[in-house]
Amino acid sequence: MLQLKDVNVYYGVIHALKGINLHIEEGEIVTLIGANGAGKSTTLRTISGLEKMKSGSIVFEGKDLGKTKASDIVSQGISHSPEGRRVFPQMTVLENLEMGAFARKDKAGVKRDFDRVFSIFPRLLERKQQIAGTLSGGEQQMLAIGRALMSKPRLLLLDEPSMGLAPLVVKEIFNIIKEINKEGTTVLLVEQNASMALKVASRAYIIANGEIELEGRAQDLLHDEKVKKAYLGG
Repeated sequence: MLQLKDVNVYYGVIHALKGINLHIEEGEIVTLIGANGAGKSTTLRTISGLEKMKSGSIVFEGKDLGKTKASDIVSQGISHSPEGRRVFPQMTVLENLEMGAFARKDKAGVKRDFDRVFSIFPRLLERKQQIAGTLSGGEQQMLAIGRALMSKPRLLLLDEPSMGLAPLVVKEIFNIIKEINKEGTTVLLVEQNASMALKVASRAYIIANGEIELEGRAQDLLHDEKVKKAYLGG
């Protein structure tokens, strides 16, 4: 479904991504884990067109995305829920969700997806007229994911969905990620909570200093001694 081949990204003279290779098959949850500054968010931002590659290729469902604008990448079926949630704080919950569907013309489909988002996140339905900036951190995260789902993505990019949330809310968010995946959306998940990420994913990549260090089945990496020592507090 998605393949990154030898992707290199620079921030000025800083070589942020160094020959990244990864692939995602339709229906998977794949997680990308690593320390702060390892290149996780840069990888997602490059896939969604917010950062430009110096070299390499990104192919989604047979189409090269190398020169595609970020807005067109959304229309092609990739949606990005960014680190830090980035909801529109002065808009209502409903208006934030409407922004997620800005590129769509199928009014009946958009209505169905409003119903879908509200069924996944009943709390958003209760607060649909509430100003987004007044929501709790967990509710804002739900809104960020719901907004991303409103573009009807086939591939959902999730950047640190558990960041700053209480443990019970984190558990709820991860259950929702599994539910979204079961309904047919492929997920690429960036997470610092490596243990939770490896438990929900089918495959995983570990990134360090802009390079992929390890890849494999998530369950195998969950029990790998090096991974446990470096990322799981073991």
